[in-house]
Amino acid sequence: MTGSTRDFEEFVTARGPRLLRVAWLLTGDAHLAEDLLQTVLAKVWPKWPRIADENPEAYVRKALVNTSASWRRRRWRSEVPHDDLPEVTAADVFAAVDLEHSLALAVRRLPARQRAVIVLRYFEDLSVEETAKVLDCRPGTVKSQAAKAMRVLRERLAVPASVSASASVRASAAVPTSASDEGGDT
Repeated sequence: MTGSTRDFEEFVTARGPRLLRVAWLLTGDAHLAEDLLQTVLAKVWPKWPRIADENPEAYVRKALVNTSASWRRRRWRSEVPHDDLPEVTAADVFAAVDLEHSLALAVRRLPARQRAVIVLRYFEDLSVEETAKVLDCRPGTVKSQAAKAMRVLRERLAVPASVSASASVRASAAVPTSASDEGGDT
């Protein structure tokens, strides 16, 4: 890439959907995700000639994480989420959807640093080293934050017996259970 306007437009066209997904996973809200990505791309545009020849996707991803964290620190939250759900007496045909929704809520309720580690490691499938580079920390920090976050997610996501096997597989793919998945290099 040469850092031209056209290169920037091509980058946004090609990588925009994936970056929007990262923004959504960080914010948990489609509109906030769009705002976050737009804000970050506006910040990146003046720096594009300098970063275009390096690794612009990693730069934008790191900017997404940092901007999301700064937004979280400033934003006031008037609602408090609750874990208690009404008891279900009949078989729930929407249990798989509920499990995926519960996973998304549980990830959003993690502290910002742990959420960023989970999103980058398990949803973006970055290695421990790549995640550490994006978050500007040591690989050991990534591993410990992932382990803490996974412990909290497992506690919050008790998979009911009525959930279909396919939903359990999808949920377990998003929430690894072995120690090697939490801290191993992939």
